[in-house]
Amino acid sequence: MYPLDKLGDSAKSQRLQNVSTRRKAVFGLLAGALLLYCARLSPGQERPTLPFGKAAESLFLSVLREDEAIKASRLYATKPHLAGSPQDLVTAKDFLHHLQAELGIVPPEEEPIYKAGSLESKDAILSIPSSQSPRAWIDTYYPVLNAPLERSVQILDVDGKVEVDLDLIEYHGNGPDDDASKYGDAVPAFHGLSPAGDVVGSIFDGGYCTKKEFDSFAEKGISLEGSIVLCRYGGNFRGLKVKGAQEAGAAGVLIFSDVNDDGTVTEANGYAPYPLGPARNPNSVQRGGVQFVSMYPGDPTTPGYPSYENSTRTKGENIPDIPSLPLSWANAKILFRTLNGGDPLYGKRVRLVNNANTTVTPIWNTLAVIPGHITDEVVVIGNHRDAGMRKEWGLIGSTEWGEDFMEWIHEHVVAYLNLDSSAAGSRLRFSASPLLAHLIRRTAEELPHPVDKDRSLWDATTDDGKLFGVNGTVDFRSVAIKAMELSAVDGVGISPLGSGSDYTVFLQRIGVPSTNGGFGPTFHDPVYHYHSVFDTQRWQELYGDPGFHRHVAIAKNLGLQALRISGSVVLPFNTTHYTTELKFYLSRVEQLSSEASIEFSFSELRKSIESLHRASLSLDHEKEKVEKTLRRIMEKWHKKEEKHGRRLRRRLRKIICRMRSGLGGGWKCKEWSPVLRKDRELFMIAAHVGFRGEVEPDFLSFGGPAFPWKKVKKAVKRVQVVNKKLIAFERGFISKDGIKDREWFKHLGVAPGKWLGYGATTFPALTEAITLERNATLAKYESERLVELFDRLSDVISA
Repeated sequence: MYPLDKLGDSAKSQRLQNVSTRRKAVFGLLAGALLLYCARLSPGQERPTLPFGKAAESLFLSVLREDEAIKASRLYATKPHLAGSPQDLVTAKDFLHHLQAELGIVPPEEEPIYKAGSLESKDAILSIPSSQSPRAWIDTYYPVLNAPLERSVQILDVDGKVEVDLDLIEYHGNGPDDDASKYGDAVPAFHGLSPAGDVVGSIFDGGYCTKKEFDSFAEKGISLEGSIVLCRYGGNFRGLKVKGAQEAGAAGVLIFSDVNDDGTVTEANGYAPYPLGPARNPNSVQRGGVQFVSMYPGDPTTPGYPSYENSTRTKGENIPDIPSLPLSWANAKILFRTLNGGDPLYGKRVRLVNNANTTVTPIWNTLAVIPGHITDEVVVIGNHRDAGMRKEWGLIGSTEWGEDFMEWIHEHVVAYLNLDSSAAGSRLRFSASPLLAHLIRRTAEELPHPVDKDRSLWDATTDDGKLFGVNGTVDFRSVAIKAMELSAVDGVGISPLGSGSDYTVFLQRIGVPSTNGGFGPTFHDPVYHYHSVFDTQRWQELYGDPGFHRHVAIAKNLGLQALRISGSVVLPFNTTHYTTELKFYLSRVEQLSSEASIEFSFSELRKSIESLHRASLSLDHEKEKVEKTLRRIMEKWHKKEEKHGRRLRRRLRKIICRMRSGLGGGWKCKEWSPVLRKDRELFMIAAHVGFRGEVEPDFLSFGGPAFPWKKVKKAVKRVQVVNKKLIAFERGFISKDGIKDREWFKHLGVAPGKWLGYGATTFPALTEAITLERNATLAKYESERLVELFDRLSDVISA
């Protein structure tokens, strides 16, 4: 998503601020995520007519332009801004200033940069329900991060002397990408939160270093003790590759990007490497954090609580004990020679050195509040900001913010919309809570395809690249890994959320329904140099998204989701689809149980899910009824108002009043009484079902005696009851005790797979009791926990 200051022409941007929304929305570029809070409009604010419903959506969609998206990307993506670096603070301030300018915020004399935990920081969030106008500020957190010092990978001869010293710099070589050339070593290739170490060992080819592969090595009696494991990226989160190797007794880990995973777009298949062509540059390196995100994300030294400057810190249980480094394909090929019996390097040992400076480091979250009308319901939109030169440590900005304001988020936030990567290929992919699956699909079906006017945006979910080369075949191992990653798509076409991005704390610790989506590469797209120095603005404009049509399509889709959640009278949450998915989750568990030869009956759990499904169907009926009742009241009143020309009479009365006041004699005008704040909220809720066009501001400021207040209050109260049930649905999956061995994760419906990280595991505690623990007693206990949870949730939505 590109910044608000680059949405389009200033007139439309100014008018967009006046779009009428019910719920608050929060944007904020965190050191891991951007949050936007929608808050109420100021009662006395002068503004043009307010667009509602489809009119508001049309206005929003008309503002977004490809040329402005390109300008914004060039502004933020063409120089390094590593988290905690001076340039990171510069870009945080840049975005703050853009927010201030676009939202009409008068900058205070002193820059609004607050220390997390300070009264100013707390007040900025806790005062959102009473916000009367837009605000923007920066919060500073203090996590433990590491910065690279000396690093090396060397092949040693029999006497322990260096025979080959691998060059770890991402050399640009000859080619026209100035950014890749200029910043080749601006952020050295290293792993975030990898410990310092100096180890020597033999190279071991670990494949993709998945849990299954490590188990296979153990079953075959293959020892990894003291070895340096060479792992391919893909299949699971990089930190879990290190964890698996560590538990197998390895001394260190080297992780590389294998060109055989690049599908048909390779040098061997006739394509030149970047920057001269679309194939992988053999010197490219994927950076990234190696903490064990499936244990808990965020600052490893403050699990479950925010990293203030003076926070008490632990050792950190989710970080490796053995060193690791990322490698290029060019360097990996050299190391593979030590495993080739006919090569002079065969059998030579390797030395891995990783020195790092690990210290408490400030990071900056840029946030802004945009007013709406409902004081206690907030929509949050977030995305990465600090991954300049493609480096991130582990969801730290979003996690620390979520842990800091967990109670407030639980009380107020109705949805979190995440954006990680807008466009890196031809295929559109979505992940979300099942509550929001239909909303995502509907909005995507209503928008045009970014490059094909005859199709919809949703049709891009089946798109493929066009680069097949001289040999269109793909490595079978790559196909298997990709199939595993995409196997959990539901009937609507939406995958469950695992981890690896900033929705994690919202969904899986607090129970806020969340979304994530963007365009990614297929086996036939130009190779995306993920977290590499070659992931540049030039690559993006030439190969990733020429014309930035996909960037704009994603911005439109995300904005449309936000408008519909913030503007709908009844929240667009589909609980019945969720209960249908629960049935599939259970079927999957039953299959796993059978495969593991664990004899256990899931009849009570299935019965509980069926009961929840019936309660959800009743809630569907209740949703339809309360909105229809409110709509009828407003439509009837609206027709009456139009018939009697109330607007004209009001204007005439004001003119007569002023004339009489000018004659003196003690005459005083009896002004129209302004609507009380609590009644204003009721009126705005009602207005959202009564209008689908535009409404003049004076019309909203005065309800008048003819307005059916009693009927509206009664109808709106019923709407609020329904919405509370809808909000409670995702919250209902949160367990105080969390998931065994990783209690930070509280959601019993979905979590990152313990040995996947990125990928999701549904019914995680129950599934892992079967697949990892192979313990029937534990499986029975976890099944009973789910029964208790679902029965309680049935009672809540049936009340």
